Amino acid sequence: MGFEFSETMAGTVVWDDAPGVVQPFRFEVTAHADSTREHLMTGRAVLHGKVYAPPRLDGAPADGIITIRPLVQRIIRYELAFTGADGKHYELLGQKDIRWLAPLASFTYLPAEIVDEDQHRVAVCETAFDLRHDGWSFLRSFRPI
Repeated sequence: MGFEFSETMAGTVVWDDAPGVVQPFRFEVTAHADSTREHLMTGRAVLHGKVYAPPRLDGAPADGIITIRPLVQRIIRYELAFTGADGKHYELLGQKDIRWLAPLASFTYLPAEIVDEDQHRVAVCETAFDLRHDGWSFLRSFRPI
């Protein structure tokens, strides 16, 4: 038996080729783990969803991995690959560093970078989970599979 849940992280992106220009950014993903036992050992689940960064992308399909290790490593790491409107491949790399003295902030804030296919940074993102707006739907999205 495994599990599934959905999450939306939203915030801003600053592209390296347009310094100082802050634009909206968001991703909506569903995490899926076929085996709860395997997930407990590795902390990993598969991600599928969409990335929004208008005007550069508007709902680009995205796939990747989430590593959820809040107790052992004190991290939640996102690796999310997508293709930009320019046809190039990119990856969002971000990590929540869990601080048990500040659990709300550390579980909801995700700093990230977007890198190109050569692993060169092309943008910096700051995203957050809106607990007030999305908290209930997040909790309802958890389900065994």
